[in-house]
Amino acid sequence: MCEHFVARAAQPFRLDELWPFTERLERYGLAGFGWGAAWLSAGGRLDDHLDVRAFRDDPEAGVVGAVETTSVLVHLRRPSKLSTLQLADTQPFLDPAGRFAFSHNGDLRLIREARRRFEAEGRIHGRADTEVGERWLEDAWATMPSPAAALRCLHETFGGQANLAVLTPAGEAVAYAGNTENPVYTFRLGRIGIASTALYSIDRSLFRLAAPGASERRVVKPGRSVALDERGFATP
Repeated sequence: MCEHFVARAAQPFRLDELWPFTERLERYGLAGFGWGAAWLSAGGRLDDHLDVRAFRDDPEAGVVGAVETTSVLVHLRRPSKLSTLQLADTQPFLDPAGRFAFSHNGDLRLIREARRRFEAEGRIHGRADTEVGERWLEDAWATMPSPAAALRCLHETFGGQANLAVLTPAGEAVAYAGNTENPVYTFRLGRIGIASTALYSIDRSLFRLAAPGASERRVVKPGRSVALDERGFATP
């Protein structure tokens, strides 16, 4: 029952411009079991911050909020298995080669064989299914024509109710809607474009409770991806 979102804008913004929305997304989305963010740094690389505490309880959230960026991925945890409450399972995951950051909301079901293989290779450090998806994405990334294609193929490989998101050093922010229990919406908060999960509510309570000032609201159909362009506008 995690929540996550990607955001992008034409001009740099402070991350704490999104903190009121993030706090409400955590609260009404029943998250609060750890959080993380990955963002595009001024040097053209991906930086991140992870904490096993809730976003609202992390004293470093204010420090992270002062960071300026044009693209960010934020993940708020409420794991299906509370035995995974550890830093090794906190998202987003950063690709060791720096090619992308990855997060997941829901479940990846057909992971047993892949987990055994990655464990034998010494690449599994936690207990959550998301890490299996991350390792698979690391291996498949170079063969995929686009981040959207990579996310779609990952979901086709493992199945389950799974929303997925990636952020790249080029600033690409892509969300995949594959969890029918938690829709994905695109919208704008001022000059910032966002693709976000929806509080595990199949109505539009996301906008009433977490993003009341949102404009240009659209739902992403299940099985589809959406990318935020250089101005933060959603494109299929």
